[in-house]
Amino acid sequence: MLSPSILSHLLTRLATSLLTLVFASLVVFSTLEILPGDPARLMLGLGASEDAIAALRGQMGLNQPIILRYLTWAGHMLTGDFGRSYTYAVPVRDLIAERLAVSLPLALMALTLSMAIAIPVGLFAAARRGRAPDSAIMGVTQLGVAIPNFWFALLLVYVFAVTLRLVPAGGFPGWSAGIFPAFKSLLLPAIALALPQAAILARVTRSALIETLSQDYIRTARAKGLTQTAILRRHALPNAMIPVLTILGLQFSFLLAGTVIIENVFYLPGLGRLIFQAITQRDLIVVEGVIMVLVAAVLLVNLIVDLAYAFVDPRLDIPR
Repeated sequence: MLSPSILSHLLTRLATSLLTLVFASLVVFSTLEILPGDPARLMLGLGASEDAIAALRGQMGLNQPIILRYLTWAGHMLTGDFGRSYTYAVPVRDLIAERLAVSLPLALMALTLSMAIAIPVGLFAAARRGRAPDSAIMGVTQLGVAIPNFWFALLLVYVFAVTLRLVPAGGFPGWSAGIFPAFKSLLLPAIALALPQAAILARVTRSALIETLSQDYIRTARAKGLTQTAILRRHALPNAMIPVLTILGLQFSFLLAGTVIIENVFYLPGLGRLIFQAITQRDLIVVEGVIMVLVAAVLLVNLIVDLAYAFVDPRLDIPR
């Protein structure tokens, strides 16, 4: 049961998120409006006929006042109508749903791998603070933070796809081909996304655990004769999860919204590749729709993290 102060905080965060979404919609709409030249002519190219340009201007409502255009566009967004892509000749909503079926599982796989690696590594390093294993782990994680994920992705392709031929080098067969083939095609991209994030999360977990281990209740637990492993797992880790959850929320948002490079390296038909293709094809209607979906996803994840604070540490009156 959530306390009144936590419930009030969550309602405040919900209102703030809605205001942020409105502000983001204004920024996205205004940014595309202030592009030099006629948006319809920009989308169709210099060789387009005047009739085609006039038809696209009518489809986009460019003949209406800018305020009316924004209100119409925002109202359609609220109902799930993101317009129709002139490049693909299908509703943008269908494009996003199709590509999200790749990007969302990829982000979840990468986040799961990141947690599975980082939390045990952070525990191990914190338990051996100042000793050789701790220094070695911190050196490796520093290297993981510094290495660009696209370079790491190319290295993974060369080793596991080209040399060892264990997994495909790129492409996505679709979920209709079966879970295992689809999983294999997402494995290397998930690893390429997960390991740099795991390096960051391991460092945060270690720092949070070291701070927690200096608390009085930990000294009391040691005085009672509990082993270091029991202290870490039963007392230190649960109380160190607040900063870890914060980083997890930020990482999931990055993994969902920041896959443009990785999806292009592996030729995955996800949201990242869709927005890249829409920009190169000057399909501004798709760009607007995808950006707003990503903004909404980031805000939703942040709300979920706020709610998770209360379950991880019920003593919190207001989530940190």
